[in-house]
Amino acid sequence: MTIIEKILTNHSKYESVKPGDIVDVEIDARAARDFGGPNVVKNIRDNNLSIDDVSKTFFTFDTNPTGSDQKYAINQHICRQFAREHKIKVFDINKGIGTHLLIEKGLAYPGATAVTTDSHANILGAVGAFGQGMGDQDIALAFSKGKVWFKVPESVKIILKGKRPKNIFAKDIVLNLLSIFGANKLLAYSVEIEGEEAEKLTLDERLTISSMATEMGAIIIFFTPNKKIIDYCEERTGQKIKAVSADSDAKYAQTHEIDISKFVPKVSLPGKPHDTANINEIEIVRIDSAFIGSCTNGRIEDMRQVASILKGKKTAQGVVLKIVPSTDEVWQACLDEGLIEIFKKSGALVSNAGCAGCAAGQVGQNGPGEITISTGNRNFPGKQGKGKVYLASPATVVASAIAGYITTYNNIPKEPMVFEYKMPAKEVSNDNKKSDKSVKHTAIEGRVWFIKEDNIDTDMIFHNRYLAITNINEMGQYTFDNLEGYEDFAKKALVSDIVIVQKNFGSGSSRQQAVDCFKSLGVQAIIAESYGAIYERNAINAAFPILSYSNIDSLDIETGDLIKVDFETGQIINLKNKKDGNLNKFSDIQMEIYQRGGIF
Repeated sequence: MTIIEKILTNHSKYESVKPGDIVDVEIDARAARDFGGPNVVKNIRDNNLSIDDVSKTFFTFDTNPTGSDQKYAINQHICRQFAREHKIKVFDINKGIGTHLLIEKGLAYPGATAVTTDSHANILGAVGAFGQGMGDQDIALAFSKGKVWFKVPESVKIILKGKRPKNIFAKDIVLNLLSIFGANKLLAYSVEIEGEEAEKLTLDERLTISSMATEMGAIIIFFTPNKKIIDYCEERTGQKIKAVSADSDAKYAQTHEIDISKFVPKVSLPGKPHDTANINEIEIVRIDSAFIGSCTNGRIEDMRQVASILKGKKTAQGVVLKIVPSTDEVWQACLDEGLIEIFKKSGALVSNAGCAGCAAGQVGQNGPGEITISTGNRNFPGKQGKGKVYLASPATVVASAIAGYITTYNNIPKEPMVFEYKMPAKEVSNDNKKSDKSVKHTAIEGRVWFIKEDNIDTDMIFHNRYLAITNINEMGQYTFDNLEGYEDFAKKALVSDIVIVQKNFGSGSSRQQAVDCFKSLGVQAIIAESYGAIYERNAINAAFPILSYSNIDSLDIETGDLIKVDFETGQIINLKNKKDGNLNKFSDIQMEIYQRGGIF
């Protein structure tokens, strides 16, 4: 078996599992954040659920650890009250990023399983643990039952050949991989990375690479733990640990050998993490701000690297540098080692530990027209504010903050670029629209919206600025208002409409609202070539009809056509030209949840 097959087997009732099996998986650590946590509480209360094991159940407040937003402050208080009532451990606003805390506190370790409302919970693959981000319904069920259902994915092996160049950091490695595999070539696969250079990677470097599995569409990126990782986890857990590794005869859907010696310093261009470029080949890009932090690059090794480049230097005039350690333990190490003093003397803003700009948190947001270079894992439109965001390694980000434009750490000029200001563009607000509800059927007819785009992410569907909304009736008006060309979708959509899209629909965040906004509008179903893994679960669990296809070109469907879809048979008919075809019909479990009206 592969790594994921072994871990899921060890946490199920079966002696072995294989790709395609749907199994109930025992979860060792179940966590909800301040983002998603209130909806978890609401689901538990609304459905009269109990808590399975409080020793394995946690809240982590990392998306807005200052409580600076009124709605986040309310949501955090809801979670705290619930935690007091049930004696659940809370890693509060002074602790840091939840997925990192799971490792630091010995709650996630090689061979363990964990789920959270964080779509980057698959970062735990860095220590050989199974981690998954899931929607609030799944997490509520995990709190209550201690288990969630999971479909065993196929596995892909990536072998890194050759020697790693000296100027290539962990972030460069993952950006090079993103340039090779894009956002959906590894969609729904479990990935294992091995090779001589992979074996040498530190824990912090592995965390950086694993944290961007979501941006590749992968279920998770695993590294087999070496002795240093095992020793670290044994110290944190206080127990002996045996790493889970793949069998020599494990079956992989794909195997790729990649020459790491050819990797170059990379930057992700605004809008798409996988749209990368060689930093040394791009034209000069002036920046307004720089952000160092997030679950991808907020570790102590990142902070030391930044301090070594920044020492004795100042940020360019007009450039704002914001630094946010991943956890309070990292923050304290920065203080003890004198790194905070270096940061402050350079002109940087240092904040308490948390996700910060990556999750619309306490610092790191940018405004319209602002250009930011960031160590985050996502630069989807609107993800880190209204401006443009480039992604790069901490070394590149701090070098760019000193230079005033995007550059590598070994190409910092003697004099920074002169900063120029531009007025930000005006925002356009949407009118409110009341939602309506559609009647459930196993065969439906409706008008088509055919959006011919791949990788429509959850920020495009339902932007993170609306995440504090928990009333489904308020959600519909914001549907697609961050998808270019479809900002007026909510105004024009009719009850009973059907949306057809292409590959990797719903990639990105674990937010349930990206499903519920369609329900709020009365949209009957979504048909896509493929889905982001978390989005697919959220839709099924919410009894919202989604179907997938291999090819529907022969139906000649266009926006405005009327189609008929049968969930039981998978048949699809274009009523305009009478052409028909086949979709992937509902699975038994999807039909069961749909007929029941939801996972609960």
